[in-house]
Amino acid sequence: MATTRKKKTFEQATLLTQADDGVLLTAGTDEAGRGCFAGPVVAGAVIFADGFDIMGLDDSKALKPAERERLAVDIRGFALGWGIGLAWMDEIARINILQASLMAMTRAVAAMRVRMGAKGRPVPARLLIDGTQIIPPLSFRMYGIPLPDQQSVIDGDALIPSISAASILAKTFRDDLMTRLDARWPQYGFAKHKGYGTKEHREALAEFGPCPLHRLDFKGVGKPAKRPEQGWLC
Repeated sequence: MATTRKKKTFEQATLLTQADDGVLLTAGTDEAGRGCFAGPVVAGAVIFADGFDIMGLDDSKALKPAERERLAVDIRGFALGWGIGLAWMDEIARINILQASLMAMTRAVAAMRVRMGAKGRPVPARLLIDGTQIIPPLSFRMYGIPLPDQQSVIDGDALIPSISAASILAKTFRDDLMTRLDARWPQYGFAKHKGYGTKEHREALAEFGPCPLHRLDFKGVGKPAKRPEQGWLC
């Protein structure tokens, strides 16, 4: 049964930038995997038509896997635009997990723009970000993204449909990725815990040490091996 969205209201501010076709587009973005011991941090970005919602949208963590998978199909089908962005382990170690999460969000917006054919247009005009941080302007310039008006929204993944949708896309993409990577490193149980620091995962680390998917800068993980091939935009 679909989880009910929290009964809170959020008044979106007036968009500051107008797209060429006169439509003002607002995107939501969120990440998944920020607290994991292994694997990339993955972000989603989604644009819905103004006032659009999908029944059952909520914070991805509040939904059962089958609900997330069903909603992910609907989101990709009904959204005006969506994208996925990743930041891998070396980058997390180099710039820290917060900045890597924000960079993954930037890449998700970049991927969404490519999918929408938005080159040269200010899409999105506004970006709503789950949490307390906004994305540094330099990150947008790196990907040729016109600087959007930004607003961070605490509990945005439970309040704003586009952020909820971004959360679901990020979570389902990452879970599928970690399940696939489990075939390469089956001794760690990635398909089960998706890289989070569960008791089972900690015991595997104690027995086998870290593999190339592990975040070596995270306390309790360990020392390196060869890194896997990495990609940023999906």
